[in-house]
Amino acid sequence: MDEQLLARTFVELADNLVTDFDLIDFLRLLTDRCVGMLDVSAAGLLLADRDGELRVMAASDEQVRLLELFQLQNAEGPCLECFRRGSAVTVPDVEAEVDRWPRFVVESRASGFAAVQALPMRLRDEVVGALNLFRATPGPFDPGTTPIAQALADVATISLLQQRSAHRSGVLNEQLQTALNSRVVIEQAKGKLAERFGVDMEQAFTALRSYARSHNRRLSDLAHAFIDGSESLAELDLRPQH
Repeated sequence: MDEQLLARTFVELADNLVTDFDLIDFLRLLTDRCVGMLDVSAAGLLLADRDGELRVMAASDEQVRLLELFQLQNAEGPCLECFRRGSAVTVPDVEAEVDRWPRFVVESRASGFAAVQALPMRLRDEVVGALNLFRATPGPFDPGTTPIAQALADVATISLLQQRSAHRSGVLNEQLQTALNSRVVIEQAKGKLAERFGVDMEQAFTALRSYARSHNRRLSDLAHAFIDGSESLAELDLRPQH
């Protein structure tokens, strides 16, 4: 465990306890840092919209994003169960759960993931989503890192709910719906970039995100500008990331 990175992550997450922040970038930071610190292969994050329906809001790579979508489309998997129960679901070996989630097990195996741990994003009785950690190899999750992962999910939840707001639920619904709408535009921008420059979706997202940060732009605003043609992004750096 990189303690300096852990401390920096908590500071960065806490820094987002402000009225106006880039939710998509914030959630991607969370999934990326989970992979960097918690000895997992990938991480995804699901959030509920104003109607209580789960949506994929962030993923550390395209493979896990597709697996999260598969769970939602098939109404089956540990991440959905975590959200519904409001408690952690830990699966050291997905192969052992074929009777429980038959379609998910097949898709997870095909995606290269053999173990998963889903942690609830909740504040008191309100569950807003789930943080999901995936490993390529089966085996128990380190009991020492599970509380850290849950703490990261808790800090993110507090940021989402904007604890200082007196109208917590209303703010959350409005914020999440805006983020869901922005996510659609970001996915469109990723696809357009991938097609135009001949790169994969992950390279396209990484380049778009890096450009937004270096130019102090909101990721969603930049995606909108690219989709409507007001910005060509011809100077975007789409070299492979190492």
